[in-house]
Amino acid sequence: LRPTWTMDGKAMLFMSARDGMKNHASWGGQGDAYAMFFTQAAFDRYKLSKEEAAILKEQEEKEKKEKDEKEKDEKGKKKDEKGKKDEEAKVEALKFELPGIEDRKVRLTIHSSDLNGAVLSKDGETLYYLAKFEKGYDLWQTNLRTKETKVLAKLGADGAGALTIDKEGKNLFFLKDGGVSRVVIEGGEMKGVGINGEMTLNEALERDYLFEHVWREVVKKFYRVDLQGVKWDFYKTSYHRFLPYINNSADFAEMLSEMLGELNASHTGAHYWGGIPNGDETASLGLFYVDEPKADGLRIAEVMPKSPVVKDGSRIKAGMVIEKIDGQTITARMDEAQLLNRKAGKPTLLSLYDPAKGERWEETVKPINGGEEGELLYHRWVERCRHLVDSLSGGRIGYVHVEGMDDGSFRKVFEDALGKYNEKDALIVDTRFNGGGWLHDDLATFLSGHTYMHMEPRGQKLGTEPQFKWQKPSAVVMNESNYSDAHMFPVTYRALNVGKLVGMPVPGTGTAVWWEGLQNGIVFGIPQVGMIDNNGNYLENQQLEPDVKQANEPGPMSMGRDQQLEVAVKSLLDGMKK
Repeated sequence: LRPTWTMDGKAMLFMSARDGMKNHASWGGQGDAYAMFFTQAAFDRYKLSKEEAAILKEQEEKEKKEKDEKEKDEKGKKKDEKGKKDEEAKVEALKFELPGIEDRKVRLTIHSSDLNGAVLSKDGETLYYLAKFEKGYDLWQTNLRTKETKVLAKLGADGAGALTIDKEGKNLFFLKDGGVSRVVIEGGEMKGVGINGEMTLNEALERDYLFEHVWREVVKKFYRVDLQGVKWDFYKTSYHRFLPYINNSADFAEMLSEMLGELNASHTGAHYWGGIPNGDETASLGLFYVDEPKADGLRIAEVMPKSPVVKDGSRIKAGMVIEKIDGQTITARMDEAQLLNRKAGKPTLLSLYDPAKGERWEETVKPINGGEEGELLYHRWVERCRHLVDSLSGGRIGYVHVEGMDDGSFRKVFEDALGKYNEKDALIVDTRFNGGGWLHDDLATFLSGHTYMHMEPRGQKLGTEPQFKWQKPSAVVMNESNYSDAHMFPVTYRALNVGKLVGMPVPGTGTAVWWEGLQNGIVFGIPQVGMIDNNGNYLENQQLEPDVKQANEPGPMSMGRDQQLEVAVKSLLDGMKK
């Protein structure tokens, strides 16, 4: 990854995740910096100790001085300026000794990390790199002879990269928080790099160019050369005629989405990432309220688990009324959201009233943002599903929901399945509303374990092999909202004959996507990697049918039922009777 020439072409610096901890989702993990030396001489020099390198350097300086004095004596004068320029312009040819080159590869970093760039000093004795261990990326350095490692500059940057060093080896440059930063190596002082410039932008011509770019990228990257039979030249002409009437990125993105939609494929379209400066940011208290449009205050209907109001000593519970927020009375005519605007994470005073006891009091809480509230709602739903499965199965079946096809979700499934559900007879793996990622093989492999050995030292039953796979029956629940890898996973699960698929058909969206950002705030996608099943058919546009088809009907859902989980439990219990 990211190979770069270093040490005047004597070595190649690169990064790899081979020695770092890996994510379970088949991609991502910790990385290290490595070097491959092209000659034995360069490698031998790298291996010298600090003392040996100092002796060699002293000897080389002495030999160079003697050589310069000898040349001066022979010629009687210094080289003229032309001679100097000729000597400076002379570049030595690179030398490659291929035999044994695989033995001249070394790991330079002493710790694997979230690595985002590395460079070597010109003499090859110091490594500089951007790594994240705590809050954001910091600039680190390692003396490759002594292995002494320390932080050169504390950045704490969420985003930092493109690390490079100047010719003199005195300054390091990198991108940070949308700008260019510089660190002086001697002392580690960080300085900004001022950039001034103006340009006259012809937005109409830029959009014309970007339109052409998007159209061409589809031709080059779409997962099928025939573009699924779509007449792409025709649509280029059809949509290009709208360009003269578009004067902003939001409308331009909408038009690109319409054109890309003609491909009849998933993982495509365009969107504009424009934000509203100083826009509203409504915080949440993690509460449900009774719908009383004509009443003052907010009557609490339910306190969500892990709500910010749940803390030691709090009296807030269902039935209580929030009368004021930070001293402002909540009336029936006002939108209470305005009182929570930009309050996330900040101490907020609630004035409360208990109608049953006629008591009033105040409590201070720290509201959460919209994303955190969404997590509370998600975990509330998962706990409800878990409770349903436990009740319907008489405690025999465990339940896990795969939130995304990613590392975090796999670790949660792994922890629950082999932890609190280890003694259960079966497992329901719920993938509904999963937006995808890349976990299909890891997850299906985990669920396809078969007992082949028992561990029993001195009569103690300690378990079975494989230890790190689920070895009992399972069923996958899916629905119309499964997308991307959440389509590919049930396909994999069926291909490996692990268990039954329960729920509703999943649309065919099993491709891998190329997302590309444009300079005007627009991002567009192209399904670039097509996936083909064992029958030779692309998963894209091929609907996946369940083994047991069951919809969740609005009526039963409004009564708290989940028909898909009910059918999944019945299917597993029936299978275990046989």
